[in-house]
Amino acid sequence: MQLLINSLVTGSIYALVASGFSLIYKSNKFFHFAHGAVVAFCGYIFYLVFSLLEFNLILSILLSLIFSGLLGAFFFYGIFSPLRKKNSSKVVLLLISVALMIILQNIILLLFGANTKLIGLNSNKLFTFLGATITPIEICIIGISILLFFILNYVMKKTKFGRNIRAISDSKELSEIVGINSNKTLAGAFILSSVIAGIAGVLIGIELNLNSTMGTMLSIKGFIGAVIGGIASVPGAIIGSYILGFIENFGTWYLSSGYKDLISFVILFLFLLLKPEGLFGGKKTKWFLHI
Repeated sequence: MQLLINSLVTGSIYALVASGFSLIYKSNKFFHFAHGAVVAFCGYIFYLVFSLLEFNLILSILLSLIFSGLLGAFFFYGIFSPLRKKNSSKVVLLLISVALMIILQNIILLLFGANTKLIGLNSNKLFTFLGATITPIEICIIGISILLFFILNYVMKKTKFGRNIRAISDSKELSEIVGINSNKTLAGAFILSSVIAGIAGVLIGIELNLNSTMGTMLSIKGFIGAVIGGIASVPGAIIGSYILGFIENFGTWYLSSGYKDLISFVILFLFLLLKPEGLFGGKKTKWFLHI
């Protein structure tokens, strides 16, 4: 039962990262590996306004999410949209994204140092359920993540914005012919994914410690979760992330916790070799050739 609870918490964090990662790929058709660094950066912004500047909790969360949205808008309008207008290839966009990840990590290192940061909001209160323990913050992580996924699913399936994203994903040219503003829709998807990254950063900052290099591993875990579920399927990426969380935590039951990352990479290699479209990716698409 303790492994089950730990898996739900881990899967919720991975799913927050993977959902934004998949949303950007579905709409913008490139791998935004800086997404994990955005999560880490927003976690540090929350640490700055809450722990250092001592703003109240709600205001700190709102400021962190606003910053994450502005960061997403800057990335799209300031970097990726101009590159698209120059007909830059997906390889160039991928390399720029990796460069942004490294830049963000170094900005964190410059501003906050290499020491691990603790926000210090953790409560000593524990709930016991069938012999397992769970903290109020862990309950919030699971509950907020699941609620957010239902909202995201509604947005993607029931709103005009979601329909526009799906239309552009199928054919950008045809969607523009019928009057969809593709640039505005792509920007909206980028900003929305960055806000989701901000939520993930706040939750991770509250539950775990922050370090300057955490963005790299978050990008990798979000990518693996998205590959398991289907890189172009946002619901699939969410489910795939929970599967990854369960495999990791239950895998450590038999192996040392030091093999946790190894388990993730073995799962990634198996899916790339045997089922690259993922569990819910629809038709068999060799997405890794699209770069």
